Amino acid sequence: MTRAATGLPFDDIRNLLAGLPQADEAARAAAQARTRDLAAPEGSLGRLAEIAEWTAAWSGLAKPLVSRPLIAIFAGTHGLAASMPGAEPNATHRLVELYAAGGAAVNQLALQMDAGLKVFDLALDMPVPDIRADAALSEAACAATMAFGMEAIAGGADLLCIGAAGAGNGTVAAALACALLGGAPGDWTDGSAGATEAVAAALAQHEGHLADPLEALRRVGGREFAAIAGAVLAARYQRIPVLLDGFVSCAAAAVLHRLEPSALDHCLAAHASGAPAHARLLKTLGKTPLLETGIALEEGAGAALAIGLVKSALAVHGGMATQAQL
Repeated sequence: MTRAATGLPFDDIRNLLAGLPQADEAARAAAQARTRDLAAPEGSLGRLAEIAEWTAAWSGLAKPLVSRPLIAIFAGTHGLAASMPGAEPNATHRLVELYAAGGAAVNQLALQMDAGLKVFDLALDMPVPDIRADAALSEAACAATMAFGMEAIAGGADLLCIGAAGAGNGTVAAALACALLGGAPGDWTDGSAGATEAVAAALAQHEGHLADPLEALRRVGGREFAAIAGAVLAARYQRIPVLLDGFVSCAAAAVLHRLEPSALDHCLAAHASGAPAHARLLKTLGKTPLLETGIALEEGAGAALAIGLVKSALAVHGGMATQAQL
């Protein structure tokens, strides 16, 4: 049932969340039946069987394949970053240039995994305002950026890996996670006093306006956070399973989770970065990471590694002999 229209920019997002497509239970059941029939002791395949059954359910295919994985990196800039300790001018621009030149870790992994890689420049020359003093985005701009994220995967994929780039976005992610999930600012930062103080200041600035997750997103998030949320939502409608990368992409996805607890059922956490805040966020979202990498990059490198695990799980599940073939 859709909500009554009010003419507000977030209406379409709320209506999409109210009508989320569900898993294909027939495809899941077929994959589960094959798991039971494989020539392996019950439970011996561990998470390989879980991954295969999850992919079947969310792709709608009883015997899914991953042949068109896509790594999507959303890059944004923040007014907050300029005043943070150790700030480097144009750091995000240099990262995007590195991806374009093929020199980042994620580039090498994309080649290794035969995955597509797209980088989305979200108005890098116009940083969103410092969230300690103003809202990052207007409601209209936030909704439009979510819509852009939804269109970003229009070229198609059969597995979507979400990454982010943006100087200072770890602190912004901490502010967003704290606004969405509560706790103390220090629970969500890297432990540095500067980051914790910045999160506390941002939350104080927007106090009383953060109960609505979409309002929290526009006030203490940023363009890459809005675009990631949009891309994850679009993937649900296009039946594309999603691998979430690091703390930033998971914080953006948490907006959808707070609006509708089942909104991330088509997502798996690709890896654990080793950061306590990332681990805390994954636990809150109910996501057990596929890999324990310790990779602190937010660009999608951990998710890219997990493509190999998903492909391997599907190869094992689809290619193993059955009990009848023994």
